[in-house]
Formats: sequence, structure tokens, C-alpha cells
Amino acid sequence: MKLQTDITINNRIYAKGAEVSWWNIYPLFLVHMLLFGLSGFVMAYSPWHPPLYFIFLHGGLAVAVYTLFYRMFFGVDEVRWMFINAGLGLLGIYTQVGWLLSRFGKKMVDYPFHLHVLPFLYYILYTFLLRQALLDLAGARENEQKRNTVENIYVGCSVAVSIVFYYLGGR
Repeated sequence: MKLQTDITINNRIYAKGAEVSWWNIYPLFLVHMLLFGLSGFVMAYSPWHPPLYFIFLHGGLAVAVYTLFYRMFFGVDEVRWMFINAGLGLLGIYTQVGWLLSRFGKKMVDYPFHLHVLPFLYYILYTFLLRQALLDLAGARENEQKRNTVENIYVGCSVAVSIVFYYLGGR
């Protein structure tokens, strides 16, 4: 992946435009983001959730920090994909989170709207990171034709997964 700003990784300085191995970025962020997203999910949907201000403080800080990292690693143009992921996130949170909650005997409507905000934001951030990982894994970032193919497959698979979860129920 080509860095969009200067950054230090393991006490080594990488200049803007430097190529960094996929393995230096994605494994850490994919696991880290998954764990933060899971904690946000548990805090929002557990029967003993903490006060709302703490949920938003915890999640809001994480979302702000991840967004800054995304801008550093991927650039402003790539972050616009966050809006595309927001649309996919609407489908995802409605279908996939609804399905997941149904595993615990709950539905989306069992919770007030404001508790869905942070799981929704985590979903957007995670799917954004997943798309970036797929672009780099496929070597499609600098190849327009390959990039369009990966992006179309990504959107198609995202919609297909949402359709599957929609029919599995749990809304």
C-alpha cells in the first residue's frame, strides 16, 4: 500500500508515497477494529449497558481516531468511500445486526434509535477497512480496471450478504 502521509511504524519512519507491506497495516487494524466494534456492540445492546454518555465517549473517540488513521493511510479520496459504506451500512445494520440480535431473542426495535448509532459507525469503519484490504490484496489500487472490478465485486457481495441476512430474519 502507498502511504498518503508520513508515518512511523515500529520506530521506522515511512515517507508519504512509500510502499508499506499489507502485513504491516491490516492485521493489526482489522483485529483492533473488530475488538472495538465488538465492545461497542456489547455496550450498546447488553441489558446492563453503561450510561449513554460513556457509550458515545468511548465510541466517538474510537471513530475519530480510526478516521484520522484512515486519512493518513488511504487519503481523502478514499475516505469518500465511507459514504458508500454508509449506504451499505444501512443495509448491514438493518439486516446483519438485526439477525445477530435475533440470536439473543432481541430485535432492532427493542432498542432506542440512539443505541444503534455507534454499531452503525463501527460497521462503516470496518467495511471501509475491509475494502481497502481487498484493494491492496488484489493489487488493484493503482490499476483502474482492476480497481473497478474489485469495487464492483465488493459492492455486489455486500448487497448479497445483506439480502441473505434479510431473509434469515431478525429485523
